[in-house]
Amino acid sequence: MKEFRHLLPGLLVSLALVAAILYFVDLKNVWLAMQRADYRPLALGVALSILWLFVRALVWRTLLREKASYGAVFTSMNEGYLLNNFLPFRLGEVGRAFLLSRKSDLKFAEILPTIVIERVTDLAFTAAIFLAAIPFVVNAGGAAQVAIFVGAAVVIGLGGMYLLARNQRWALDVFHRFSVRWPVIQRAGGSLLEAFLSGLGILTDGGLFLRFLALMTLDWGIAIVQYTLFVMAFYPQASLLWGMFGLGATAFGGAIPSLPGGVGTLEGALGGALTLLSGDADTALAVALTWRALNYLTTGIFGFYALAREGQTIGGMYRELMKVKSQ
Repeated sequence: MKEFRHLLPGLLVSLALVAAILYFVDLKNVWLAMQRADYRPLALGVALSILWLFVRALVWRTLLREKASYGAVFTSMNEGYLLNNFLPFRLGEVGRAFLLSRKSDLKFAEILPTIVIERVTDLAFTAAIFLAAIPFVVNAGGAAQVAIFVGAAVVIGLGGMYLLARNQRWALDVFHRFSVRWPVIQRAGGSLLEAFLSGLGILTDGGLFLRFLALMTLDWGIAIVQYTLFVMAFYPQASLLWGMFGLGATAFGGAIPSLPGGVGTLEGALGGALTLLSGDADTALAVALTWRALNYLTTGIFGFYALAREGQTIGGMYRELMKVKSQ
């Protein structure tokens, strides 16, 4: 019941969005749009989706300062993405850190901050892409201010993590000073905090951090082209702007509480963005549903293979991760 109460907000949001989508679209027309789609751009989009995964593994391995093998990073990352599609509470992010800690000499708490840095930087890129596309989109008043606010919050967050990375001894001293009344917390939390701060070390390595940003820029460039190809399969008149606006909307939509896999929020964000651009809600939903199916396919192939090779199941991982989460 406790877990269900935590799931309830996301469940309600997803159900409300699904109900609204079904009210405004004609499912028969959605199916016809999927049948009429040009599958050549879709095939190219799938190829770029796979390329995106390989580059994203390089991004994460750079954040890890190459202390884990590329194979371990790639498989753990895809296992995490797979878990996110089926498990609540974004447990896939915890899952990939947990799984990589088993395959390398890195500690779990040392891996987690690299995922935080990756996600915070993703938000910065999302805000930049969204801001670049918004001036060309009609009736998007107020969205630019939201993107600016998110971008500012991201910069502040990265700045705070940089200060922690530069002042690790001070942060540890403050923690020990305030936790002295609770010896158990001080012992356990001190080692976790030390590992966490160690993971932030990349922020103080200028060369490595610039390499991370270059790879992240490449990865987001691939994502823009990938989204554009998916959209062009259904809207021949679509341009790079459509891909940028759809990508930005989808990324921001992923921050809304929902059922695992962003059920309803992905369709609402991407479908809503494309409806705003085209005025065709039925075809917009067809794009979103096709994107979901192909995303499940690409991450599922790598994720299921990696889990099966390691003798893991989604249910078993859920039980293990809930134990980690409760610690």
